[in-house]
This record gives sequence, C-alpha cells and structure tokens, in this order.
Amino acid sequence: MALPSGKINTHLSDRTVFVTGANGGLGQQFVLQALERGATKVYAAARAPREWSDARVLPLSLDITDADAVARAVATARDVDLLINNAAIAPQADSISGPEDELRRIFETNFFGTLRVANAFAPVLAANGGGTMLNILSVAVWVSMPTAYAASKAALWSATNGLRLELEGQGTQVIGLLVGMIDTPMTTNYNVPKSSAASVVAQAYDGVENGALEVLADNTTRDLKSRLNTKAEDFYPWMHAQLRAFFAS
Repeated sequence: MALPSGKINTHLSDRTVFVTGANGGLGQQFVLQALERGATKVYAAARAPREWSDARVLPLSLDITDADAVARAVATARDVDLLINNAAIAPQADSISGPEDELRRIFETNFFGTLRVANAFAPVLAANGGGTMLNILSVAVWVSMPTAYAASKAALWSATNGLRLELEGQGTQVIGLLVGMIDTPMTTNYNVPKSSAASVVAQAYDGVENGALEVLADNTTRDLKSRLNTKAEDFYPWMHAQLRAFFAS
C-alpha cells in the first residue's frame, strides 16, 4: 500500500509481503502470520516453490544466489512494501577452517544473496511508500562460533545497519531480527533449547508494527546484547564457557 513520502506503513493490514526461504519452518510462519495480520498478498519465494491453500499466497521460484532469478522476482513483485529476507543455509559440517569452496557457498547465500535481494527490492520499496525490510540475522553475530554461518550472519548484521542508513532517505524501515536456536528442520540435529518459529515470527511482526530497528527474539539474545560492552578478557572466556555448557546439555 503506497503512502505519502516519509510515511511508513508499519501495520500488516493491506500490505504486500515478499518472503524468501518460504518453504522452511520460519518462512512458512512468516507467510501464515502475514495473512493472519491482514496482508493482502504474500509472495512465497523458494528454490522449489510449494502450493498454498490461500489464494492470497503467490508461490515464486527464487534462488537468491542467481542474479537473473532475483531480477525476475523484482519484475514480478513490483507491488511489495514489506520484504522478509529469510533464506539462508547452515550446513551441519560447517567450520570456519573448512574448504574455501564451502565457505564461499555459505557466504554466497547468507550474505551476498541476501544483500542482492535487499538492493534489488530497495527501489520497489521506495516506489511503494518506503516500506519495510526485515533481515533475519542470528545471535551468532555476537558469539564466537567457529563457523562460516556465524561469520556470514555477522557480515549481514553490519550490512543491515548500513542499509538502514542508506535507505533512510527513501523512508524505508530496516529491521534486524536476532535470535538463537529455532525449532525448525535446520536445527533438528541440535539437542538444545529452542524457540518456536511461531513465537519468533510473532515478535518480528510486532517489531514491524512498533517501528523497531532491531528485534531480539529470545532471552539468550537479549542477555547477550546487554553484555557486549564487557571487557574482552572477561567476555570471551564467559562466552566460551556458555557455549560449552549449551552444547553439552
């Protein structure tokens, strides 16, 4: 829904939403809850799009690592005013010291692919009143985890903050969603406490409606954010102990 310049529509009612990674556990919740909150149309984008029972959902084929596919998506979805950058990969054997080709594959999706979608849709959001961009990040941006996934999300956190400044002039609300483990197929092999996908998405959409710049979607993430000004010699030993306890549970 286009609004006068400088007026951001933060509610979900009557909005047109674009969700990447729409087939995953979190992506499905973004689609379903957008409909529950009154979205007029939701583009459900995935590499292998599925069928949806609601006519307001338009399945769309999209590989965010393919520049031509992103361009086609933008050409199709010119009415979007809420972009959910959710698509990501987290390979089980991920290691920051792993093969360079694998590290590049992770960054191509989680960082370059997401940034490609963000930049491609920025003019669309501007044309539709400014709109909102929500980037799915991770508490891993602040945790010293030795994975390319964590490094890619840390890079995306920085890019999200940069996009907020870059798009301020066109009236676009740019939000970063940070959360720990979520109960989705991506985390099946981790026997640790997890947040429900429904809870995380509900908090994310509350953030959209409340005009938030950042959404911290669980207690672990909120606690960690509060400790970021801790002296490094205290913070990192504490963090390493937390990680060992977390994954030993």
